[in-house]
Parts: sequence; C-alpha cells; structure tokens
Amino acid sequence: MAETVTWEVVRELASFRASKGCAISLYLSLDPSDVPTAVDAQARMRSLLADAERQLHERRTALPRETRGALKADLERLRSWLEGEFDRGGARGLAIFVAGLDGLWRPLPLPEPVEDAARIDRELCVAPLVRLADRPEGAIVAYVGRERADVYRLRGGRLVPVADRTAEVPGQHDQGGWSQARFERHIESIVAKHLAEVAAALDACAGRLRGVPIVLVGPEEARPELEELLAGETRSRVVGWAAAEAHADAPQLLEAAQPLLGRWRAGRDEEVLARWREEAARDGRATFGWEQTLEAAADGRIELLLVQEGSDRPVYRCPECGRAQASDGACPLDGTATDRCSAGLDVVVHETLRHGGTVRVIAGRRDLEPVGGVAAMLRF
Repeated sequence: MAETVTWEVVRELASFRASKGCAISLYLSLDPSDVPTAVDAQARMRSLLADAERQLHERRTALPRETRGALKADLERLRSWLEGEFDRGGARGLAIFVAGLDGLWRPLPLPEPVEDAARIDRELCVAPLVRLADRPEGAIVAYVGRERADVYRLRGGRLVPVADRTAEVPGQHDQGGWSQARFERHIESIVAKHLAEVAAALDACAGRLRGVPIVLVGPEEARPELEELLAGETRSRVVGWAAAEAHADAPQLLEAAQPLLGRWRAGRDEEVLARWREEAARDGRATFGWEQTLEAAADGRIELLLVQEGSDRPVYRCPECGRAQASDGACPLDGTATDRCSAGLDVVVHETLRHGGTVRVIAGRRDLEPVGGVAAMLRF
C-alpha cells in the first residue's frame, strides 16, 4: 500500500549523505495506464537497473574498489527484492533508496506515478518527492446528511476513516400513535443532535490537523444548520460543498472532492505567486531565475522555493564545498573547478530543505516560465 509522502519524510531523506560509499536512488512508475501488468513492471524494473549499472560502469575509475563492490551488491539486492518480494499493493509509483555501506534500505511505495529514473550519488535524489509532499495530504473530507455522517482524512491518495457519526433517524413506520406534528418535532430533534455531534467531530479533527482544507459532501438541506454549528476556525477552512449519492463510498467521495481541492490549491498558488511578484517588482525578498536562486539556496536564505512543474537544468557544483552555481567556472569561495550536475533541481531542493526552507511546485500554469521555471521567497 502506498505511503503518505510528508515533508518530514522528504527532509529525512534529503539529510542523508553517504559517508562510506554511494547511494542508489530509483524511481519507478506503476501507473496502471502505462504499466498494467506485473510483466510490464518487471520490464521497466530491468531497464532501470540496467541504467544504474551503466552509470556505475561509467564512474568505475573514479570510485574506490570497496564502493564499486558495495554498489554491485546493492544492485543485486534491488534486483532480488523487485523480482521476488515487492508487492505492488495499489501503489502507483515506487521510490527506493539503498546504500549498503551506510546501512540504508528504504522502499517507499507512492500514491502517484513518477517518472522512471535511477541515480548514483552520495546524496539521495528527492526532487520527485516534492510534488507529492506538496499535495493536499491530510485534507478532511466528510459526508454529512441528516442521517449519515462519515469523516475521512486523505492519506496516500486514499480516504481513511476518522469518525462515524451516523444516526438512526425514525421512518414513517416508527410513528406509532404519535401525532404527525409531534413525530416531526421528534425527528428534527434527533437530526439536530446528530448534526451537533458531526460539528463537534469536525472541530476536533480540524483542531488536530491545523491548516488542512476541509471538503464537505452531502445534500444541500444539511448545509445551513451544520455551518452554523461549526467553530469559526473550522468554518474558515471549508473550501466548499460537493454533491454525491447518500450511499457513496470513500473513492466516490474523493472523486467528488477532488475538483474543490484542486481549486483550493490553485488559489493557494495564486496567492503565493502574487506575493512573489510584489517582492520581485520592488527588488525585495525574492529571486527569479537559476543564478539568483542557487546563490540564495547556498546562503540558506530561501524560505519558499517556487518551481514550475517539469522544470530542471544542469548546474555546476564545487566538489570541495558543495556550493552550486548556474554557470561553469571556478567556485567563488575556494577557487576549485566545478563539476557539472545534470539534476539542478535536486541540488537546489537539497539546499533549500537543508537550511529549513520548503518547496512549492506550481502545476498547471506557466508564470515562472520567463525566469527558467524557478524562483524563491527569501527570509532576508
């Protein structure tokens, strides 16, 4: 089953640096539309391992004998695990990190597809995980009706049950000798108590999961009374109501909620882009383009790195101090000749996370295209 990719997970992986050898980072897409069968998955796995073996062969003269031997053993371990032990289990992607000499073995089944990739380096490749960590994981989705109430949390691309506050509301066959008016008042009191319990459950969830969006699903008739009962903080985080059948299951509720979550994320992106444009226009705490952003990342000044989805380019890194820059040439700090690094995005992501910043992936829009797809908001 896929795991939730949190910022804590990404920061933990980004903090790793092999001290005794090198690490292998492997990403495999398991999107059912591209990889429908186990045979297809095995073929992609073999191709990725062949790519990693090619990288090892190309670097054989630059690596110590012990490191080469450990990497060969790591590749064999990967092959054995992928062919014999790996259970797809609903995952739509896979990341796996291994560095035998440093005691690292970390498979990470993913809730969304990733591009196939294999890389050998002292640091782990974490840039593909940023897009997943930046999703609205933890969002609260609740079905609320006059009888049914189920509260879920979005985890690993699925809705996980949090609370069930479904009430038994009498039907007409339960009226007995009650007058119609009295019976209706009795039902309304049960419904009112039910909605109050639902509101309390949502307030409790919102209190534990601060900052996450809330989507409510259900009939229009329940909406006014429930919103009146919600605490102000909870109400402010409701991003909208969606419609679904009273018997809708968790996947159907998630499908109904996704458009609202998408609009919430788009609004969040627009807000941060507006802040960035304002700061950049007055030469404030903002960068634009690779040169400025790499410099700010190396100095630990980035609060929020902005990356247009799909953006990447080669950068140049000092082998002595690790400082990266956009153009080839000597390191400005120690004069050492820099090495070309094809995965520039991973470099700037590592530097941002290492200094306590975070990353926002801007999807579905091209605002950052004129500046090379990368920019940042700065602490100072």
